[in-house]
Amino acid sequence: PTPGCQQRSPPSSKGTNRARSTTCSRAITPSQCDRDSAYFETEPPPFNRRYLESRLAYRIQELAYGGLKPETIKRLEALGEQLDGGNITTRRIRADLKPIAGTRLIREWQGVEQIVTVTQDGFEWQGRPYQSLSAIARAITGTRWNGWVFFGLKNHRRAA
Repeated sequence: PTPGCQQRSPPSSKGTNRARSTTCSRAITPSQCDRDSAYFETEPPPFNRRYLESRLAYRIQELAYGGLKPETIKRLEALGEQLDGGNITTRRIRADLKPIAGTRLIREWQGVEQIVTVTQDGFEWQGRPYQSLSAIARAITGTRWNGWVFFGLKNHRRAA
């Protein structure tokens, strides 16, 4: 077993949950703790340490106290269907990345102010609907651009 993950049996009480969470947070990496753990059947996704720790803590609590009630799962699924209408493509797009519908993105290009409105289905520029900001940036500039960078929603260089 990985150092820091000595206890491998599913938890049974509050006290041991806290001890197991603390023990695993001291492991070399949470992914090692996750991978060696009896709590998951699959390898963890490659996210940051904080995410992996919270994932493991949630799973320990889930095993100790039980998961979501079937009614809650059905309700969450129904809410998800309302949001995306069962469209798998829409489901895969992270909603928190796209600005709220109605937001106006303003960019000056060669002395002309360009205004884009975020819609429920995509974007609108000069009265025409677009699926992506990149398509609008290309229409404005005549060259390929990352639309998120062009409109200042994403820095083109990552902070070092």
